[in-house]
Amino acid sequence: MAQYSRIAVATQMKETGIVPVFYHQDVNTCKEILNACYEGGARVFEFTNRGDFAHEVFAELVKYASKELPGMMLGVGSVIDAGTTALYLQLGANFIVSPLINAEMARTSNRRKVAWMPGCGSVTEISYAEELGAEVVKIFPGAQVGGPSFVKAVKGPLPWSSIMPTGGVSPTAENLKEWITAGVHCVGIGSKLFIKNEDGSFDYKKVQEQVASAIQIVKELRG
Repeated sequence: MAQYSRIAVATQMKETGIVPVFYHQDVNTCKEILNACYEGGARVFEFTNRGDFAHEVFAELVKYASKELPGMMLGVGSVIDAGTTALYLQLGANFIVSPLINAEMARTSNRRKVAWMPGCGSVTEISYAEELGAEVVKIFPGAQVGGPSFVKAVKGPLPWSSIMPTGGVSPTAENLKEWITAGVHCVGIGSKLFIKNEDGSFDYKKVQEQVASAIQIVKELRG
């Protein structure tokens, strides 16, 4: 079961500002990436449900984080139905992220008091997600939905909304400034955070540095 409450997760997302979003079929690669993000200062990590036996990889990551990375809040993304939600909740997911709104997913998560963060693309969807109990809503794909200007516009009629864009977010000062000044709760960053060597392997040291840099940029932007 989840180790952290939905409020704790939402608070940590706000504090850190950056949520690494990652998937790989190899458990050891995932552990190295998770450790690099942890050492870089990340305390919330989204593992995406995008491959066969992804839940088995996630289960190993939960066990690893619980033993080796105190304070790391692991959740799962790319979940689109209640059955898969229940599976990951049983494996210890601290939050569930989806590219869409599914009311039964909300009910399944709410029963366990676990954070559920659905993908939204309009004010109507954001309001509906909040009605279903979402503390933080995801806009996806962030850039295609409307980018920082969309977030800024939404915060007009819905100033209480906590928004996490994923897709179209880069760990650069210029890009992060646009999102942070627009009023996002935090940002989800995928492939642009995970630097590779020339041979295609991940450069874990540079990943750590990239994460640390992005978190510091957010901290400075928020003053």
